[in-house]
Amino acid sequence: MVLDLGEHKLPFQFDLQRKDSLSWAASIHNASEIIGVHDIEMRGDSFLMRMPLFDSEFKGIVENDSTISGLWHNYLKGPDYRIPFVAHAGHAQRFTASSNPQALFGGTWEVHFSKGTSDTYDAIGIFKQGKDGLLSGTFLTETGDYRFLEGSVDKDSLRLSCFDGSHAFLFKGALQGDSIVGGFWSGTHWTEPWVAYRNPDFHLRDPDSLTFLKEGHDMAEVAFPDLEGNIISTHDDRFKGKVLMLQVMGSWCPNCVDETILLKELHTAYGEQGLEVLALAFEKYDDEAKAIAGLKRFKHTMGVDYPIVYGGSAAKENASAKLPFLDHIMSYPTCIFVDRNGKVRRIRTGFYGPSTGEHYTNYTRGLRTFIEQLLQEGTEPMPLATKG
Repeated sequence: MVLDLGEHKLPFQFDLQRKDSLSWAASIHNASEIIGVHDIEMRGDSFLMRMPLFDSEFKGIVENDSTISGLWHNYLKGPDYRIPFVAHAGHAQRFTASSNPQALFGGTWEVHFSKGTSDTYDAIGIFKQGKDGLLSGTFLTETGDYRFLEGSVDKDSLRLSCFDGSHAFLFKGALQGDSIVGGFWSGTHWTEPWVAYRNPDFHLRDPDSLTFLKEGHDMAEVAFPDLEGNIISTHDDRFKGKVLMLQVMGSWCPNCVDETILLKELHTAYGEQGLEVLALAFEKYDDEAKAIAGLKRFKHTMGVDYPIVYGGSAAKENASAKLPFLDHIMSYPTCIFVDRNGKVRRIRTGFYGPSTGEHYTNYTRGLRTFIEQLLQEGTEPMPLATKG
């Protein structure tokens, strides 16, 4: 399938198969990621495919036995946000790859987006290049990662893309001397330049140092309605004497989806030992009914077995106002770790998901150790989370 961004085309791969005489299923592929889609309708020559988590869908026409064309609607970005698409059966590769590429992009890169502007930010590029010219990887920023990117190398240029139902990312770059100079497109609403330098020692700021408690605060006190309208508070009996992971998230956020998968695993593994999880959602829709409906769908689809409460608009100024014990909200997700005494011990900004390879592995390994330490502690006063 190819999304038409105008001057540029964003391809990704998906399989479409008939499950039985009445239903269809699809799988969207981004490198090692597979997204299953089961809400599909084929009636006559009409085609409708609704994404499982995010409020977006494909509406099209079956032109023949190998072509479907139409529009991808992303309602989270507004009722009129749509991108033309065309899907051709039998296309197995996103981009043309050189059988003998002239440039080697594999490794770790120091990356600067919108360099030289007030909007500049840093990232780490991690790429794996195969002998056949195929390329995969992602970008790590201080607020999360850019998902499972897949593409190829053609002579001295790279092209990478991904589609997950929320994000439609396209990256292009060319080797110029010792650097990569390129562009980044997010759907049709955003584009910016980027430049990268090979640097395996480049680091971003510690994610545990970016969000902190305001002076005079040592606890995370929240009270918000759950999806049935019942007020859930961190003072409730279910949380007393427990270790709590308070996740500030949004159902519209793919990095939050990745973190939710991990939180579910941890809740299952350590729940009987005293670990609780509470998700505090800030949503894109101003309409509360739409927001709650989206959260119910998210909870059901993800199989979340801990409470999700609703905090209102996803605007970061709203989230910061609703959480006055924090200095600010920099990123969705943000995870606040609370010990058995109700004291905040750690605040993690952003999330590096499975696409980041060893970064994800190292974080999850260290996180399990940290949680086990909190669970083993008694009720003695412990150090507080502080700036830095």
